[in-house]
Amino acid sequence: MTERSVDAVIVGAGFGGLYMLHRLRKLGLTAQVVEAGDGVGGTWYWNRYPGARCDIQSLEYSYQFSDELQQQWDWSERYATQPEILRYINHVADRFELRRDVRFNTRVTTADFGETKNRWKVGTDTGDTFDTRFVVMATGCLSSANLPPIPGLASFSGDRYHTGRWPHEPVDFTGKRVAVIGTGSSAIQSIPLIAQQAKTLTVFQRTANYSVPAHNKPHDPEKVAELKARYPEYRAQNRQTAFHADFNYSEINVLDVSAAERNAEYEQRWTHGGLPFMASFADLMFVPEANQTAAEFIRGKIRQIVKDPATAKKLTPSGLVGCKRLCVDTNYYATYNLPHVSLVDINEEPIETVTTEGIRTRQQDYGFDAIVFATGFDAMTGSMTRVAIRGRGGRAIQDAWAEGPKTYLGLSVNGFPNLFMITGPGSPSVLTNMLPSIEHHVDWIADCIDWTNQQKVAAIEADAQAQENWVTHVNEVGDTSVYPRCNSWYLGSNVPGKPRVFMPYLGFPPYAEKCRQVVEAGYDGFIKQPEVA
Repeated sequence: MTERSVDAVIVGAGFGGLYMLHRLRKLGLTAQVVEAGDGVGGTWYWNRYPGARCDIQSLEYSYQFSDELQQQWDWSERYATQPEILRYINHVADRFELRRDVRFNTRVTTADFGETKNRWKVGTDTGDTFDTRFVVMATGCLSSANLPPIPGLASFSGDRYHTGRWPHEPVDFTGKRVAVIGTGSSAIQSIPLIAQQAKTLTVFQRTANYSVPAHNKPHDPEKVAELKARYPEYRAQNRQTAFHADFNYSEINVLDVSAAERNAEYEQRWTHGGLPFMASFADLMFVPEANQTAAEFIRGKIRQIVKDPATAKKLTPSGLVGCKRLCVDTNYYATYNLPHVSLVDINEEPIETVTTEGIRTRQQDYGFDAIVFATGFDAMTGSMTRVAIRGRGGRAIQDAWAEGPKTYLGLSVNGFPNLFMITGPGSPSVLTNMLPSIEHHVDWIADCIDWTNQQKVAAIEADAQAQENWVTHVNEVGDTSVYPRCNSWYLGSNVPGKPRVFMPYLGFPPYAEKCRQVVEAGYDGFIKQPEVA
């Protein structure tokens, strides 16, 4: 067991952690990345389930900090697969020689702030510790797998998998009776591919989800060359959009056009594929009556695709579209037309227990050789609260967030000096293209750290009142939209006992402008503790 002193400890070797390391090196600082896995990649290291694919176009889901990297890396498809994204981040790690400062197979378990010296002591599961001035949590928004407390899990004699912790070696379901629990994004991506192998596939659904087709395809080299020729302009344009992505946003309101015009626009968006469907009309995510027109359009598509009316009815959501993250799929609904694929609505037929041989519902016993848990994540906060982080006075982050996460700008928490989060709760994060939002946060944090060194500031943390004001503002902005109107992981509703709080900030441009104003005003809203002479 050893202790090492560094300027910063970065928790996580995904896109955020690696770029944070790169930026701090450029400042001449020492930094140590601590990563639980044996490789880089973050969410793309862990999520290796069949069909795992990004729902943002690959030419946008990439770093911007190096123009050479942007120009030289070639994406093969419109929506990159997990293996291709993992190859990309490994290429970045090699290209910028980042691995030498990453401690793999090591999980951060504790972080304790020492008020005398304004330094953190970071503990790990290997027994090694780090003495550091700054801690940067680059642990991701969707990294803490959520496993529901179903009785009897340990008794199952077959194979168990979680989509967020998929094995590194290939999984073959050929000839097996497979259960998938959950119908969120990872299930919607994996079910069509699992169905291609399984002898039988039974999907257990709690809540039907909306999904639109990806219509993924190989890239046209001419179109790629044209975009790369104007990459800076293209990226700048995207920064001015709410979701920080090229969604071809409409400025027309739903109810200002005829039903025929409305359906023609939805049909065109459906044919184009992907998340730009939600940008069909300007008021789609703000006016429930407008939203219902899009919801009914997708319901109609489900009824057209799924041949069995009873199954189609189970798969058809009743609420608003997009207040839960819209899913993007390849042949998801059509998979239920296969004779060996069946759907169980657990509202009508609740799961009572997992047995040695399979799953017992209130109505019957099902036999399975494998169970896949596509049950999502303890989103936004889980990766923070699973570490014993103790700030001023030994206060735990779990206690500070007992009523829900409270941050200033999703970057800092009152009572936890020199601790930063990348895309934390209270920032746009999951309501944007994550890669440029990550870069925005990393650049802000790096500039802040550099400022503290220049200004001889020993510690910096969110002011309590500024934090309260920001939390109120985040929720006020969220309440103008349809997002809080359904139970979703945006509000923590998928985790029993988690406080119901809308966690992401809606709208990248006003957020980025607020961050700029805070810096321009000398880090307004932050407590700055000067160094002792």
